[in-house]
Amino acid sequence: MNFDIAFGQYCEGNSILHRLDPRAKIISALIFIVDIFIAKSVWAFLLLTVFSLMTAAASRIKARVILKGLRPIIFIMVFTGIVNIFWFKGERLLVDFWFIHIYLEGIINALLIMLRVILLLMGTSVILTYTTTPLSLTDGLEQLLSPLSKIKVPVHEFSLMMTIALRFIPTLVEETTKIMNAQKARGADFSEGSLVKRAKALVPILVPLFASAIRRADELAVAMECRCYRGGVGKTKMNVLKASLSDAACVLVFILLGVAVVLINKFASGFRIGI
Repeated sequence: MNFDIAFGQYCEGNSILHRLDPRAKIISALIFIVDIFIAKSVWAFLLLTVFSLMTAAASRIKARVILKGLRPIIFIMVFTGIVNIFWFKGERLLVDFWFIHIYLEGIINALLIMLRVILLLMGTSVILTYTTTPLSLTDGLEQLLSPLSKIKVPVHEFSLMMTIALRFIPTLVEETTKIMNAQKARGADFSEGSLVKRAKALVPILVPLFASAIRRADELAVAMECRCYRGGVGKTKMNVLKASLSDAACVLVFILLGVAVVLINKFASGFRIGI
């Protein structure tokens, strides 16, 4: 069981993506998510893949860091792919044995769905968490949601809560790894036995992990109170966000990407994804 993941971690750098306004990156990430889910054609997925690789190269994030962040979704991708291979029907039958019917279209559909999951995680991670500090992400999200404060929505508290959750993902993963290593040193085995036995072996991990998470939350609350934190009322900012032409260009590029995906879906020939 490997918990060495990079999701939610900020990678310091000075690339084009690092210098963009966090509001532009949040909007771009949302548009990119829409682009991924409206893609139906194989050519549309090819375009999104090339664009994602170019974005990753522009961020100057090491490939091993990005690949390490994809580890948690390997099981989800494999499971989703297997389900689609066995349940998707098509015209070109490859395997016909008893109740097992595998079509070429089912294999292609499964590969495209797996690619969609990869692009979703990789793209949003590169655009947001890898290239944006938690503080900048909080400021950007708060300003984007600021109109909701007119109707008494606690925008600042919501933004802070989301950022703290992202910030503590790597911390909890590290804590889990330490607990597992301590249990292994005491003779615990998490890799052998039946599924029920493995599930029971996780209990000595979950109990101290929850206790540690509650303790960290209490310490954070005390630290915030000691610094006289009272929410967003009367709060000033040390760094005021200012949008530039490069930020507008970034959002425009993602919008044009969506337009290209729609046009490819409409006019391009070839296989189209079933979901």
